[in-house]
Amino acid sequence: MGKIKNKIYDWKDRLRSGKMLTLVVTLVVIIITLAIYSFKLSRNYRILAENSYNHAFYQLIEYVDNTEKLLAKATISYSSEHATETFSNIDKQSALAQAYLARMPIDTQELENTQKFLHQLGDYCYTVSKKTIKGEELTQEELDNLVSLHDYCLDLKNTLYQLETDLSDETIKWGDLSNTGNRLFAREDENLSQTSFSNIEEDLHQYAGLIYDGAYSENLQNPDIVGLTGNDISKEEAEIKAREFLGEDTIQEINFKEESQNSNIVCYNFNVKAKNKGENISIGVSKKGGHIVWINSDRNVTEESIKPEDAVNKGKDFLQNREYKNMKETYYMKENNVLTVNYAYVQDDVIMYPDLIKLKIALDNGEVLGLESTGYLNSHKERELQEAKITKEQARKLINPKLQISGIDMAMIPTEWNTEILCWEIKGKTEDNDFLVYINTQTGAEEDILMIVDTPNGTLTT
Repeated sequence: MGKIKNKIYDWKDRLRSGKMLTLVVTLVVIIITLAIYSFKLSRNYRILAENSYNHAFYQLIEYVDNTEKLLAKATISYSSEHATETFSNIDKQSALAQAYLARMPIDTQELENTQKFLHQLGDYCYTVSKKTIKGEELTQEELDNLVSLHDYCLDLKNTLYQLETDLSDETIKWGDLSNTGNRLFAREDENLSQTSFSNIEEDLHQYAGLIYDGAYSENLQNPDIVGLTGNDISKEEAEIKAREFLGEDTIQEINFKEESQNSNIVCYNFNVKAKNKGENISIGVSKKGGHIVWINSDRNVTEESIKPEDAVNKGKDFLQNREYKNMKETYYMKENNVLTVNYAYVQDDVIMYPDLIKLKIALDNGEVLGLESTGYLNSHKERELQEAKITKEQARKLINPKLQISGIDMAMIPTEWNTEILCWEIKGKTEDNDFLVYINTQTGAEEDILMIVDTPNGTLTT
């Protein structure tokens, strides 16, 4: 009987051991299968990524090659009609090159500078095309600039071709560039340094002087925040600035929220609970210099008790009392019993439209509920104003005679390329519409036309 029991136990042990062995084998098989699957999946992803990089790279080469050839044609083009078409194509081809360059798995200063070059090249060609489309001839300086830009584009193309060779013979791999691009590009190895984007940085300074009143400008990629003066401050110092600006007697409680970036300005943000009003106020103070970047109150304005003109004057007084001197209201919009007004800085009777501050003013009591000063902080400075080569009377003759002129002032207007143009601002109207026409004080060119729209809520321009 005992022997039978022992055999039974022995069979059970063997059975347990067999099951355990089977389980271990199964787990090992699963792990190996998963490892193989992961490896294949990783390899497939890598192949897809490399295919994507290769496609982007060869497209980049194609568009840079097209751009270089078009620039070569532009340097000898004499027909304004043909030049206009050529410049338009350069703009398109350089934009496509930028798009594919952005897909490269490389993060270096050299690529950033190359992006900037392509961007500014396209914008510069767009700018000069505005002359050729009018049948105007390019100056010798502009022609010389095109030759310099072509030489640089040729260098870029040759660099790309050499990099293509290095990728083809596997001297460089996409994986190396994406994982250790900066170290590879920093190597002193002569062969690699001659075949990488590193030489782009060395040559870039030769073209840094090509600054134009238009697209080809350093302000395009690296705008100087000229109004943001002073040294960096701490959040404690920023809180003091916020209290001073709002008025200590209006604050019940103030708390630091976060550090963030508003537009291109780093700010300390605070939440403020106001005394006796039940309102909450948010305020941003620039880390550099402690300037007030924005204010926003959540107070609900339920009635309109003062005229918009009075609110505009209260806003001007508000700015004057906080050291924003010589500010002039431009246009406004009224909504939900709140007036939003743009104020521009005035220097020597010239309206500086880039130096704008926007205020939200309550129409029940004239209290300022909001402020936004990024335009002012980015642009404000004392300008050296050029003497106008085009007189007021000459400017009058350069506009459509159908426009009945009601006034002419001088104004500095911003361009889409973050540059500025001094213009005669001519106000006038036709039978149906009011307009602002901007005539360049140096060239007489018609820089812009805005339509003035009067609405029940305010005056706008389009």
